[in-house]
Amino acid sequence: MPRPTFAAALAALTLASALAFASSPARADGDDTALTNLIALVSQRLSLAEPVARYKWAHHQPITDTPREQALLADVEKRAAQAGVDPAFAHAFFQDQIDASKDVQNALFDTWRTTRPPEGAAPDLATSLRPQLDKLTQSLIAALSRVQTLRAQDDCPTRVARSIDNWKSLTRYDSTRNAALTRALGHVCATGGVGATG
Repeated sequence: MPRPTFAAALAALTLASALAFASSPARADGDDTALTNLIALVSQRLSLAEPVARYKWAHHQPITDTPREQALLADVEKRAAQAGVDPAFAHAFFQDQIDASKDVQNALFDTWRTTRPPEGAAPDLATSLRPQLDKLTQSLIAALSRVQTLRAQDDCPTRVARSIDNWKSLTRYDSTRNAALTRALGHVCATGGVGATG
């Protein structure tokens, strides 16, 4: 039986952590469980960038697929409206997910071009990876509904940064993904960006 890849192990750990946090909505009293849950799901989505990149590399596909990205964003807006999430917020958030994933994929392509290409068969994009991404989309929209009330609060960027730190302390987080994670969370707060924790 093949050994699980680091990305698969991280995804499994992320999912377990996300499920542990999923039941508690955020409250205005500083409980940031919902933020930590959102970060767990974002991290899980980012962990899929590596196998997606492997598939695109193996099949000589470009990283950017504009028609698919536009279709995803249109679908996200519809799902968000049905879930009581501001469609513009959902659009900006998922654009960040797309951009962060492409950042990871581009970095991997650069590495593979200058060192050595990935080994082993790539997972299938249509039958394996896209169904996982679709499930995450639904989970992320639900998670957005739980953090929506925090967006306009003055301390939102700091709370997001603190929740990132908490998330990293709970997991074996890959520090090479720091910039991508920060980009993926860039529009959680209405003011934009992720604050410093001191």
